[in-house]
Amino acid sequence: MQALVLFSGGIDSTTCLALAVKKYGAGEVMALSVSYGQKHFRELESAEKIAAYYGVKHQKLDLQPIFVGSDCSLLTSSSKEIPKETYSEQLKKTGGNPVTTYVPFRNGLFLSCAASIALSNGCSEIWYGAHGDDAAGNAYPDCSDEFNEAIGRAIYLGSGNVLHIEAPFIGKSKSQVVAEGLKINVPYKLTWSCYEGSKKPCMLCGTCRDRIAAFKANGLTDPILEG
Repeated sequence: MQALVLFSGGIDSTTCLALAVKKYGAGEVMALSVSYGQKHFRELESAEKIAAYYGVKHQKLDLQPIFVGSDCSLLTSSSKEIPKETYSEQLKKTGGNPVTTYVPFRNGLFLSCAASIALSNGCSEIWYGAHGDDAAGNAYPDCSDEFNEAIGRAIYLGSGNVLHIEAPFIGKSKSQVVAEGLKINVPYKLTWSCYEGSKKPCMLCGTCRDRIAAFKANGLTDPILEG
């Protein structure tokens, strides 16, 4: 096994998975999906379908107990509503602090867990889909280039110089992620991004707005909205 992909079932992680499969083949790639008490549990259903589509090994991990006590609006334990506005509008209200849907140190936790699982399965790489739009303005600080460099160095050293972090979209926009995926026919209709757990995307939360804009920038309508 060559690569483990942190895999939520959204646009970014699905494009990451597709790139890893293209590079190594399905038999050399495994996907890791994490349940952490997210309101949008539908993303895990999408992850299941997409992993089957690509024919990769799919492992699941439950980390919900770790976030007990968190009032992050993305979690089912929170009474806060998910903001229905762009991330730039949200950041104006937070004064430059992370937005309310920032799950405490999520990528750091996920990558650390992934390192253990990757080593156990003989992988030499961990892929994840952090990109520049999420890092902008400190909305999600664990998506920044600086964080990626630091966690990558820590995991490399802590794994005995075995594991490398691959973050192909660091510094890129979501529209650029979609552009890359379109070239290799990523099944975006199977993906799920909306932070609400409804049957249809709300089209108003920050991630819905970013997703719609990314497809529009590529001259397309989001396929999940086409029925």
